[in-house]
Amino acid sequence: MNDRPTGAAGIGRSGAGARPVQPVTYVATASPAARYALVPATRLSLEAVARRSGLHPDLVRRFVALGLVDAERDAVGHLVFDRDAPAVLARIQRLRSGLCLNYASIGLVLDLLDRISLLETALRGRGTRSDTPPWT
Repeated sequence: MNDRPTGAAGIGRSGAGARPVQPVTYVATASPAARYALVPATRLSLEAVARRSGLHPDLVRRFVALGLVDAERDAVGHLVFDRDAPAVLARIQRLRSGLCLNYASIGLVLDLLDRISLLETALRGRGTRSDTPPWT
């Protein structure tokens, strides 16, 4: 006799009726079409950008044509945007409504604001002050 208890899987059975223990194999039941991203997508589609910014997709396309928003084409030919595109579009809308600027001047203002932020970052990174007093 065997002192081991018999379980539901037949562990501990001995004798003629004992089945050998088979290793359990797990089969994935998800279809190949179901994909779950472990990392957030780095690019956004035109529809996603339009939905997040609250603008019509045609207006977003016009901003791309004017060079106000950077976009690329994917393999199929659709526009894809960086993750910061909705923030850029919101900035454009604020300049348009707050300062009543046309789109050509908005491009110029955006370039100037980007240059100012780069200069401020460079000054902060230096961490040194000059011996001359500030002009103000």
